[in-house]
Amino acid sequence: MGKNDSQLEKLGEILQKSLKRLDLAPRLVEYGVWPIWNEIVGAAIARNAQPEKIRNGTLFVKVSSATWMQELQYMKEMISQKLNQSLGSDVVKNIFFIVGKVETTVPSSTDKKTSAPGPSLLGLKLDEEQLRCVKDPEIRRALKRLYAARSRKGKK
Repeated sequence: MGKNDSQLEKLGEILQKSLKRLDLAPRLVEYGVWPIWNEIVGAAIARNAQPEKIRNGTLFVKVSSATWMQELQYMKEMISQKLNQSLGSDVVKNIFFIVGKVETTVPSSTDKKTSAPGPSLLGLKLDEEQLRCVKDPEIRRALKRLYAARSRKGKK
């Protein structure tokens, strides 16, 4: 038992020295975005937008449609602030959206109203039940304002 503990300590030291030598620590901090993305943006956005890569402070996010890209453009400053706040450092300096197939592991609800809140809701009234999956109150308020502005624009 003591021998295994000793070997694990040595392995840990080797890994730590290798990470320092390869200067991978900053890259590991950058990739901290992935585990927190769904929680920060909420299930509705996470089903339609997922991070692809991060390079030099720019987070590349794949979105399901041009409509989602446009909607998220208005929220990218707030999203990057929330990500950085959660990570504890200024990792995400910019967000760049790319249209493509979004593969996500966000749990889907059995309720049809909340399972597919996407671009089809742009002209409809958005209610609290549909926004319940967005945990962050600031992002929820921004989505409400955005949808309200969209619905007023669509009525003209």
